[in-house]
Amino acid sequence: MKTPLTLCIVHQHPRVLLGYKKRGFGQGRWNGFGGKVHDGETIVNAAKREIKEEAGINVKNLDKVGLLEFEFVGDPQILEVHIFRAENFDGQVSESEEMKPQWFNVAEIPFAEMWPDDQYWFPLFLSKKKFIGKFIFKDVNVILEHTLKKVRKI
Repeated sequence: MKTPLTLCIVHQHPRVLLGYKKRGFGQGRWNGFGGKVHDGETIVNAAKREIKEEAGINVKNLDKVGLLEFEFVGDPQILEVHIFRAENFDGQVSESEEMKPQWFNVAEIPFAEMWPDDQYWFPLFLSKKKFIGKFIFKDVNVILEHTLKKVRKI
């Protein structure tokens, strides 16, 4: 069973906006902003809603740049993550109950405090390439195998 999720990262070169996850799945890691798609909601609208809830901003002109599947051994659920880039937004970046936003220079992205898969696809994201892939995790810290490829469109 596939569960659609969103992930949105604001990229204003040479900086990216990440959030420190304060609770729930991924707690204690830096990540983009996103989450579940509600019934009747489009993927794009879910991405916009999540970043508004988690970082207090309204993103404009979302560009879908990635589609990744995540499997965890022993869990039948496959996480289907739709990844978006936003360059512009309205509002003031602000902390929420779930996320603490912070700007990072692209040379100082804290990969050691992020999901282990990020080191593979984030360089493609930063170079404005589109990509698809799949990651199989033994647990939340160990990748057993992965595939990742650049594509022209998603």
